[in-house]
Amino acid sequence: MPLKIVTAEERLSEANLKTSCAIFGPPGVGKTHLLKTLPADKTVCFDLEAGLKSVQDWQGASIPVRDFESFRKLAVLVGGPDPAAHPESYYGQAYHNTVRAEYRDTGLEEFLASKPILFIDSITELTRQAMAYSKQQPEAISDRTGKPDVRGAYGLLGREVIQALKHFQHAPGKTVIFVGVLEKIVDDFNQPSWQPQMEGSKASRELPGIVDQVMSLHLFSEKEDGSYALDEKSSLRRLVCQAGNPFGLPAKDRSGRLGVTEPPDLGAVLARINGATTAATPAPINPTA
Repeated sequence: MPLKIVTAEERLSEANLKTSCAIFGPPGVGKTHLLKTLPADKTVCFDLEAGLKSVQDWQGASIPVRDFESFRKLAVLVGGPDPAAHPESYYGQAYHNTVRAEYRDTGLEEFLASKPILFIDSITELTRQAMAYSKQQPEAISDRTGKPDVRGAYGLLGREVIQALKHFQHAPGKTVIFVGVLEKIVDDFNQPSWQPQMEGSKASRELPGIVDQVMSLHLFSEKEDGSYALDEKSSLRRLVCQAGNPFGLPAKDRSGRLGVTEPPDLGAVLARINGATTAATPAPINPTA
């Protein structure tokens, strides 16, 4: 692919206003419900969990995904061929042509091209599907014993998931939102920590470096002075958006335009990331209250 100079005007044009986000939250906190804060006519949900019951009145479209190979085909249709990939490999030109031919009469490629926002629910289930796929590949069988090789399966899982996520991340003009489960881990000293729930350590470790934004959706209680504290029994939801936050939750704001916490409105958050609005002064935070 020839090199191209992108001017500031081109980079800031509406066609190039895209971002990639990973949003994690405990089960039942309302991650899928964030769909209802996005424009339905511009959004498609990749439903890996058959889990849209909570938003069954949402007016947007969804695509059920039951296996990793189907997800990879969606990545190829959305992102096109990877110029760095071998032409005969997955994500290469030949495979791209094959996938396009497979779905030529379905209108799927044209439909995906019309949706600038992709909501992938969930990356946790994606890694499980990828693990099931990886276990069936020759790399997951020991050459010496002919028995399953768990290390080989996990290695392939990590590479496949990361490559798929990167392909989505590079898709021109697409805002991609990956949703996943946030797991609470309590150590031997009864100290809690939070981490994304994903199969394999490679995908979990490298994901924050791939996406532009990492956010954690959690429940908080609000004090009389306007500060917030983690409260798993509350019903108040907030998105934690900045790294080094006092709650110890996974977060990263590459845009520099978000507060430590934001209301759970992805439409408003994306507008701030893209500079359409400025972030309000964040309320004071009291993580120990």
